[in-house]
Amino acid sequence: MKQQPILKVADLSKSFGGVHAVNGVGFELQPGETLGIIGPNGSGKSTLINLITGFVKPDSGKVIFRGQDITGAPPFKIVTSGIARSFQMARSFSSMPVYKNLIVPLYSARARKLKGGQYGDRDETAIHLLEEVGFERDSSVPYKLAGSLPHGYVKRLELARCLALDPEIIILDELFSGMSMSEVASILPLLERINEEGKTLIMVEHRLRELFRVVNRAIVLNFGTKIAEGTPEEVVAVQEVRDAYLGSETEDA
Repeated sequence: MKQQPILKVADLSKSFGGVHAVNGVGFELQPGETLGIIGPNGSGKSTLINLITGFVKPDSGKVIFRGQDITGAPPFKIVTSGIARSFQMARSFSSMPVYKNLIVPLYSARARKLKGGQYGDRDETAIHLLEEVGFERDSSVPYKLAGSLPHGYVKRLELARCLALDPEIIILDELFSGMSMSEVASILPLLERINEEGKTLIMVEHRLRELFRVVNRAIVLNFGTKIAEGTPEEVVAVQEVRDAYLGSETEDA
């Protein structure tokens, strides 16, 4: 018996001023899968994520999560149902200590629902989550103002806020953007562990070599249309993808 997908996107479309940002895109995602969404700037990647997570309403098509139609639902309902996301432009509550940035999701409707209102010491839970994503537990960093964090740590904080919601699907919009090679190398094992623990991952990325170490499948968008889908090896072998959209990045990806 075929397993029901955790997420099904069917013929999703959205236009802005006559421009097709997303044009009839569809895919299915099985529980525990890792999916990469790739393509050039302006190809519709972030719009697709916004459609899935309720920040933009589609003109047509469906988004089905665990058999339930969530098309066009507001973001807070989609988060509560079990889909969390990061943002391309990561922003923290800069005037609050780093660990206090996690108190908001730890008091969210989803966290209360999962824990029955009993989450224990939320400050301690926040510190533990920060340690999970690479903050030094015994250092002063978790207690500094979030606005003082270097970029790599802001990205880690964004991931920790997703984990605080204990979602079934985590969508990461250019997590590696602005990170150094060493920062990316240190976060790859974390993403692999998150997936091994049962989380389903969707990653929008430009850094293909690093992305392909994490995902087992990828879809390629161009001008809002899906032009390829398959394993990383399969999509980079498509001549249209290699020549027109990924260029020399694929040579040693």
